[in-house]
Amino acid sequence: MDYRIEKDVMGEIKVPANSYYGSFTERARINFQISGIKAHKEFLVSLATIKKAAALANMELKQLDDKFGNAIAKAADEVINGRFDSYFILDVYQAGAGTPFNMNCNEIIANRATEILGGKLGQYIVNPNNHVNMAQSTNDVIPTATKLAVLSMLENLTVEAEKFKDSLRKKAGEFKEILKVGRTHWEDAVPVTLGQEFESYAVAIEKDISRIINASSELKELGIGGTAIGTGITTHPKFHETIIKYLKELTKIDFKASKNLLEQTQNYNCFVSFSSSLKMLAIDLIRIANNLSILNSGPKAGISEIMLPDAEPGSSIMPGKINPSIPECVLMVCFDVLGKDKAVESAAQYSILELNVMCPVIAYNMLQSMKILTNSLKMFRELCINGIEANEERCLELLHKSTVIATALNPYLGYQAVSKIVKEALKNNSTIKETVLKYNLIEEEYLDRILSPEEMTKPVMIDMELVSKIKESGSYKEFLQTL
Repeated sequence: MDYRIEKDVMGEIKVPANSYYGSFTERARINFQISGIKAHKEFLVSLATIKKAAALANMELKQLDDKFGNAIAKAADEVINGRFDSYFILDVYQAGAGTPFNMNCNEIIANRATEILGGKLGQYIVNPNNHVNMAQSTNDVIPTATKLAVLSMLENLTVEAEKFKDSLRKKAGEFKEILKVGRTHWEDAVPVTLGQEFESYAVAIEKDISRIINASSELKELGIGGTAIGTGITTHPKFHETIIKYLKELTKIDFKASKNLLEQTQNYNCFVSFSSSLKMLAIDLIRIANNLSILNSGPKAGISEIMLPDAEPGSSIMPGKINPSIPECVLMVCFDVLGKDKAVESAAQYSILELNVMCPVIAYNMLQSMKILTNSLKMFRELCINGIEANEERCLELLHKSTVIATALNPYLGYQAVSKIVKEALKNNSTIKETVLKYNLIEEEYLDRILSPEEMTKPVMIDMELVSKIKESGSYKEFLQTL
């Protein structure tokens, strides 16, 4: 491989001759060989967008010669379009604050801008620090790039979440008449419809979407222009508002200037809040995936109230076995999201005096969570939710076997009396209806109405006249003597 020699404050270093990155990137490449994981594409685009906006702002403010500024803007556009993706070579785990990321972008744009002006790679007619990084610091660039990247990915995530919610709601409509046993503490509970269960899932996802959108609004406040610690040193007094003007134009996002730039370099709670909203979505997906797997359990020895679509063979040894592979994959993703949220939370705590230096790991974990959640929602919807079928026969079978319908008798007979009826029904393997009629406590026509599972899935007026009639009956008084 051919090399060129570049010089910096640490001396000479070999850089691949045809490389658009330079000495700073090469030293970082050598130093930080940790995971092999590179920055998200959206993050790279955001970095280049900031560099273009800075060049435009500095030209408008007469701080940067138009010759250099226009070359930087053109080079940044090429970076945004992906031409130089292969030259972003650095590991996501690197020096604090993300200076290697910032300089990697600065060097690529500087070298390409130098070419545009007729120079050669490594000649730096356009300087990475003096021109491309003008009026900027890693300390305001990297948090800003993180915010831009998150907001650029937000629509894909929320669109998939909306589609997922809509699929759940469609199933709720399909299953609205299907009665089944509810369950609490892993035990039989009062009746519910399968449609009600799915509607509750849809409402939860709806709330998650709202939380994510609300949390993202704080990310629109930018500290770019604060430079090293938020004082704005080396910037034109109007740079902050001017670069934000250009960022709004370039991204179509309604960014706003921060009222306190020092706070922006110190405080990353906006990232904590957003990551937490992703975590809450993951928690709901865990719950839904778990519940669907349980309700699908079987096919012969489990609950089997629903049937998930087959995704793949489930066993390497048991022929014909089909596992809930899609929900299981969702669980893995969501557990990972929970871990990434903890990493973001921990990193955000590491804010010492004027700066938090942990933004690279915050950016990686949040963007990765968004990516895998977006893809998981799509997979979960297309390969699982849309194909779920109800086993209505099994739902009714288990409902009729259950004694929990006796709960509806509480207002009429009292908790203690109903407890004895349930205990006796279980002991004698009889139904609640049979047991109540045995003691002549309620006439059959009234009993059928009270014990109607359909009526138990919604609030129902208590027949107070019937209550009085029962309480005054001799058979009821006699039954109470047996308690």
